[in-house]
Amino acid sequence: MLFYVIAILVIVMDQLSKYLIRTCIEINETVTMWGIPLTHIENSGMAGGLFQGYARLFGVGAVLFVMVVLYFRRNEEMKGALIDSSFGFLVGGALGNGIDRLVFGQVTDFIIRSGGILNLADHAIEIGGLLLIIFGVVNWFKNKD
Repeated sequence: MLFYVIAILVIVMDQLSKYLIRTCIEINETVTMWGIPLTHIENSGMAGGLFQGYARLFGVGAVLFVMVVLYFRRNEEMKGALIDSSFGFLVGGALGNGIDRLVFGQVTDFIIRSGGILNLADHAIEIGGLLLIIFGVVNWFKNKD
């Protein structure tokens, strides 16, 4: 259940935030909200603006990624709150950006960070990846004994 709750919350928060950015901030405009600078950009590629124009292809890739995660969730070794949380963030982030890519042909980004301009789905994917690494390390130590 934790997997579904996290995935749905990530998707809803991501899509709501992107909707608000698209409707309230012009493209390339920067505003400050609660001391946080936000810049509205649209990215038809992938991270860092690479491979511009292939958004729908990456959207299909997101759907395939979700199918792989759902397959791995059936694995008996991959059970527990940590892996469910990891997969929830990864799937929520992938679907959040996948929806943008398939519906709009581009992803709305707005959170300025040292590595570029991202969105909530991107951050969810980073959290999911970190949790997956922690899960792997914990399992390695468990199986080492």
